[in-house]
This record gives sequence, C-alpha cells and structure tokens, in this order.
Amino acid sequence: MVEPADSGTDTGVDDDNRGVIERLSSGIDGFDTVLGGGFLRGYHYLIRGTPGAGKTVLGWHFLVADGGGDALYVTFEECPEKIRRNAASLGIDLDSVTILDMSPEARSFAEGASYDVFAPSAVEYESLTDRVRAQVEASPKRVLLDPVTQLRYLAPDEYQFRRELLSLMGLLTEQRATVLFTSQASPETPDSDLQFMGDGIVELSRPNGGRVLDVPKFRGGSVATGPHAVTLDQGGMTVYPRVVPDHDGRPFVRTLASSGVPALDDLLHGGIELGTTTLFSGPTGIGKTTVGALFLVEAAGQGDHSVLYHLEEKPATFVERCAAIGTPVTELLESEALEVVGVTPSLLTVGEFLAQVQSNVTDETTFVMIDGVSGFEKLTNLSVEREELSALRSYLTARGITVVLTDEMPNITGDFRPTKSGETAIADNIVFMRYLEFNGELHRAIGVLKKRASDFEHRLRQFEITDEGVVIGDPITGLSGVLTGDPQWVGVGSDREEVL
Repeated sequence: MVEPADSGTDTGVDDDNRGVIERLSSGIDGFDTVLGGGFLRGYHYLIRGTPGAGKTVLGWHFLVADGGGDALYVTFEECPEKIRRNAASLGIDLDSVTILDMSPEARSFAEGASYDVFAPSAVEYESLTDRVRAQVEASPKRVLLDPVTQLRYLAPDEYQFRRELLSLMGLLTEQRATVLFTSQASPETPDSDLQFMGDGIVELSRPNGGRVLDVPKFRGGSVATGPHAVTLDQGGMTVYPRVVPDHDGRPFVRTLASSGVPALDDLLHGGIELGTTTLFSGPTGIGKTTVGALFLVEAAGQGDHSVLYHLEEKPATFVERCAAIGTPVTELLESEALEVVGVTPSLLTVGEFLAQVQSNVTDETTFVMIDGVSGFEKLTNLSVEREELSALRSYLTARGITVVLTDEMPNITGDFRPTKSGETAIADNIVFMRYLEFNGELHRAIGVLKKRASDFEHRLRQFEITDEGVVIGDPITGLSGVLTGDPQWVGVGSDREEVL
C-alpha cells in the first residue's frame, strides 16, 4: 500500500489567486501517486541525480502530459533536433513543445568566442532572462530548464549565476508556470544552493543495478515515502510506488485453513491461521513447493482465490507435478480460482514484482505463495536488508491474506538451520523438512519449528510424495540426530524395523 498524501494537499490555497492550487500531472505512470496527485501549479522543482538516472526523461514526460502545447523547454546542452530524436526513441513526441536553444553554438567555439548567457555586453548574446521573457509572453504552464548546472560553468562567478537564475525563477513565478530544473551535481560542484531554491526536490539514482526515485522535499503537500523503483524502457519512464505496510489492517480472527491432508493439519494443530505467514524450508527436491501449495489448492477448491508466484521454476512444471501426485489443478486454473505466475527475477525489478502482486490480489484472495525466497533476492534493485519482502508480507496479511513462502537450504544434510535467508522474523509459522540417510537410503522428515498463534506437534514425522499425494507417516521414534541428517538408534530390537 502506498502511504496516502496529506488530505490538505489537493485543497491548498494559492496566495496569488486565493483559490485552490492546481495540480499538474507528471505524465508518468505511478509518479502522481507518489506526489499525492501531481506537481503544484506555480512551484519550482529540482530534479537531481547522477548521469543516466533519467532526469531529462522525467522532464520530457512532464512537458507533454497535457499535450505539450503550453510547454517550454529551455535546453542548455543539446540542440532541439537531437532532443526530439532522443525523445522519439522512447515514444515521447516533443513536436508540440516550444524548445528554446541556449546550448553553445558550434561556430562560437570554432571562432574562439566565449559562450556567456549572463554577460551580453561581452558577446553578442542576450541575457538568459531576456531571451526567455519573449517565450514567457505565451504564458507556458510547464517549463523545463535542462540542465541548469551547465550555466554554472558559463557564468562569470557564483553570484552572477544565482542572481540570473533567481531572476528567471521570479519571471516564471509571475506567470504561474510550474518549473522543473535539472541538476548534474558532482563532488567538485555540489548543487546545495539549487536545493534551497526549489519548492521540491526529486532525486533519481541507480543503486544495486536498478533505478530508484525519492522526493525528500515537497512544499505545500505530503508525498509517499521512498525510495520508489523506476524503470526506463521503450515506453519511457514508469514509477512503482513503494509498498508501505498497513499496520491498521483487519483484526486477527483465528480461523484455520486446511491443507487437505489430515495428518499434515494435525502437525499444525488443525492447519494454519488465515492472515498469517508460513515458511516452508528445506533442501532442493524435498517437496517444499508441493507441500506449501496444498493449502492454496485446497482453498481454491473451496472457491477462494489463490495466487502462486514461481521465482525458480516454470508454471508448467508445477502443473505437471501436481498431476503426477494425483492433484490435478487444470480446472482450478481455468476457473481462475488458482493463478500460477512465472517470474524471471533477473528480468524484473523488485518494484515491478510488488506492483504485479498488488494488481493480482482481490478482495476474494485468501492465499499468496512466493515460491523461492532465494529467487526474490535476485530481483533487480532489492535493498540489502530485503525490507521489501517484509513490507509485502505486512501489506498482504493486513488484508487478511495468508502468505506462504519457501526457502531452499543449500545442504542436503548437516548442521540444522531453519532458513538460509534469515526470514524467521517475518514468519508466524515455520515448517521444516530434512533428508536423513539410513542404510544407504534417503528418507524425508517433516516437523514444525514455530507457530505463533497456537501450539503444534513437537515430534518429527516421516513423509513421502507418492502418485496418490503427500503421505505423512507416524512420528519418528527411536532415533536421535535426525536434524543433522545423521540419525543414531536409541531404540533396540523390533523398534528399528518399525521406524523406517
């Protein structure tokens, strides 16, 4: 869930007209949600970030959000022809936008002339404000200055730079234009002075191989807290608002969901509670997905909506595996009571994945399963703390949705660890599975390590996955060291034959 904007942001008072402040769309999917409705008319916003972060693209979207007819683009770096060509490559048409070219002319450098928009007496150039003034007579609603830091290199000194820029801002304010001005700061030339000039700041960066956006300053309203994931492709820019946990969700009511396998439900004292998070952990091939999905299939069979996200295998493999153990899911898929979604983590940002989950869940959804916490960690732009998984889990459970996770352990046997990824804190219930070797044969064992809402069976049970489904055996007795995968007999005589 996105943190809502302050209720007063859309009904603020414009000091010039004593009316309601007009909102201008950013023209970017998801970004207006972050801004609480859009930019404010007559305000100035600094768009800052590293080269290639998407500052100019953001400005292009803003200029054409209303068709571009009332937009002015002042460029200090590239010629209009190149700008229009680059924008068109992303599907953004700037033909209707007025572009004022303030970039250095090639002939100026060829002739050895200095390029100075601030000192017209020295060269044959009008001042920046004078040149823009003629365009302002058309009363543009949207203005992009890109990049204003280029002017710092051309100004005689810092004083003249700030003086001319403030003069320009004042001129645009008189026209109630909303201005976006971009900055390319560096350690040698910081833009702290520009940050003070802006009514708001939008920061773009590229951490962990992806793109993110944040809005640390926004006068006149509140914004959704960031960072928010950003993608930039042939369709331009898209912003995926950060998922914020809803701590005021549905009150918890202890209602049990069954797996459809009575012996497994017995291990959990009746099943798992709706609205909780259950983690199934174990080594590869032991049956985590199969056992965890039992709850989704059972719920879907009762008419509820369940969604399973495969981050480590293809959905077709899951369907075939279900059929092989006597649990056909084709009818459930056709009725859409069960959805199985394949995800390729390396091709998706964490923001895109979270947005997909939010769009898939409905008021009828009771279960969401993320098959492969390890796969989740491979999503582009995931934070080091993996806080996005915790936020998603909180978002879902606050809506009364039961969450199922699987986590693959790297070792077949050896020292026992409940999970590899350290997700024990966000799990209300932990069901673990272990291989154990005896007489040269591998056997499966299943047990419950944790269950917050009730007690559970504390004994391990052997289990099998057969062509008739999941079979949970009797409690394992007469053995110790099962969790290490190296069991030792403590029973004698016929007891040994009854155990395995």
